[in-house]
Amino acid sequence: MAKISVDGYAGRFLRVDLSNERVIEEKNDERTLRKYIGGTGLGIKFLYEEVLPGTHWSDPQNRLILAAGPLNGTTIGGSGSFSVVTKGPLTNGATSVQSNGFFGAFLKFCGFDGMIIQGVSERWVYLHINEDDVELHDATHLIGKDTYETEDLIKKEYSKKEREMSVASIGPAGEKLVKFAGIFADKGHAAAHNGPGAVMGSKKIKAIAISRGKTRIEVNDKAKLATIATRLLNDVRSLDRKTYDWGTLWAIPQSYEEHWLPVKNYTTNTWRIERDEFAEFQPAHIRKRFEGKPKPCWACQLNHLHTIRIPDGPYAGMVTEEPEYEQLASWSAQIGNTNVEGALMLSNLVDRLGMETNEASWVVGFVMECWERGLLCREDLCGLEMKWGDVEATKSLLNMIARREGFGSILAEGAMQAAKSVGGEATTLAIYTKKGSTPRGHDHRIRLWEMFDTCVSSTGTLEGPVLGAVGPQEWKEIPTALAKLKGQTQFEDSMVTCRFNTRNNIDLLSQAVNATTGWDLTWEEAICVGRRIVNLLKSFDIREGLTSDLDYPSARYGSSPADGPFKGRSIIPYWNAMLRNYYGAMGWDEETGKPLPDTLRKLGLEYVIKDIW
Repeated sequence: MAKISVDGYAGRFLRVDLSNERVIEEKNDERTLRKYIGGTGLGIKFLYEEVLPGTHWSDPQNRLILAAGPLNGTTIGGSGSFSVVTKGPLTNGATSVQSNGFFGAFLKFCGFDGMIIQGVSERWVYLHINEDDVELHDATHLIGKDTYETEDLIKKEYSKKEREMSVASIGPAGEKLVKFAGIFADKGHAAAHNGPGAVMGSKKIKAIAISRGKTRIEVNDKAKLATIATRLLNDVRSLDRKTYDWGTLWAIPQSYEEHWLPVKNYTTNTWRIERDEFAEFQPAHIRKRFEGKPKPCWACQLNHLHTIRIPDGPYAGMVTEEPEYEQLASWSAQIGNTNVEGALMLSNLVDRLGMETNEASWVVGFVMECWERGLLCREDLCGLEMKWGDVEATKSLLNMIARREGFGSILAEGAMQAAKSVGGEATTLAIYTKKGSTPRGHDHRIRLWEMFDTCVSSTGTLEGPVLGAVGPQEWKEIPTALAKLKGQTQFEDSMVTCRFNTRNNIDLLSQAVNATTGWDLTWEEAICVGRRIVNLLKSFDIREGLTSDLDYPSARYGSSPADGPFKGRSIIPYWNAMLRNYYGAMGWDEETGKPLPDTLRKLGLEYVIKDIW
């Protein structure tokens, strides 16, 4: 197939039909590329157009789309990322999530912009991609292996070193259709919100391995693109130095001081930890004590990702990736654990088992609170005593969940369904949105804008960029500010680039697209692309029955802190008014949240109107 003549794009898209074990190549015309860019944009386009209304997330007709964008594999920092779009199991609605590493760059180096995976295989398989061919191989020998083992075994089969192949795989959790299973690339890089790993497991595809090819990515203006890459890097150095120096490790001490660290399933707003224990969670201590060695993603010059080694104690010798903030928060304060080595071990375990760390920790925290209240007992939990801070009991429970053993099978349905299964008082304790997904690892009762955005999101996670501190007395500012910024993140996720490197800088990202493709994309057109994606995601969810009555937090998620400096603070009394303001500012019907026909027309989505109106 001839390459489409647009610089920055490989020009070919794979369609993997697992039911017939057939792989074909397709291409997108330039008009489509400019309208949706790549990554999340192309992903939701394909999902909306190809998945019929009412299709269950595990149905063979569901699509799993993994896509790169025009900047992947270039000199832009963190441009090895990729986007995953599918119909997710926690909400049975759309999900869009990104993973960093090398996968997106290596995909382009083999001459492909992405893939659409459909159908279901009769046997377990893995997909191998290189410049010369794309083949499905038997994966029977990989079943039961964790994500690290799977990657190592496939690389060994092809005699590939670490930077010669990128592998995206599922662990035991994905095989067992745990509803918060993720896809893990290059060991610990997770694309996991709303369970895309379960979708991959439902199709019986264990892994996707990409051998690094030698295809050149044509760039219209290399000098200009290099200048933009330098400007983006300098912006991080000067405007976000803590991320440049420490990745996300800085967020543990800051969230502790500002009280947005999640503690014991929101039962308290204060992490009670001794001074010497807290010192072990400081970024400099972690890097020094655990012998941090840089392991950057594609083209990334930030001092972010490191490999670490636990030198002593019960987990001595464990070599793993330095956890992100959300992992450390999940397996320390959220479950009442003050031991940093235990938090590191659990972070590694969850990645290996192939589960989304936030949902997993909300589930464990829910179980611990139920145990404390006497709502669950040893008989329920196969002999486990789930006391706050018990790292070894948590390890056992996570393995039960990943393999759907005993009560673990109930917990594998996610926090919302687990609470409903336990019933009674337990239904008020779990943290989730009423769509069925859970928030990121923060106490959103302090970050009120983030709670609101998570609940109205159509991606299964936070959808908009970060806002500053906003109190409940300023509730009117939250919906209007979010609506004004909507689309920026989705444009960035269509590049597909790392947010820590590009910082939602739409002006520079637009210039980077132009330097790569030769287009004349303006800031306004870029925002239009992003808002087109937001509206298509929302329309997909509405078409699937995720109506405005689900744009709310659960009782515990929306509760008032019981202690700490924000005791008694709540945004819930203003929630209905906030929804109306947000819907109106987005150009949606203020009662139903449906994108108005005129809004859809302006975004070139006329064909959607008949589906939701």
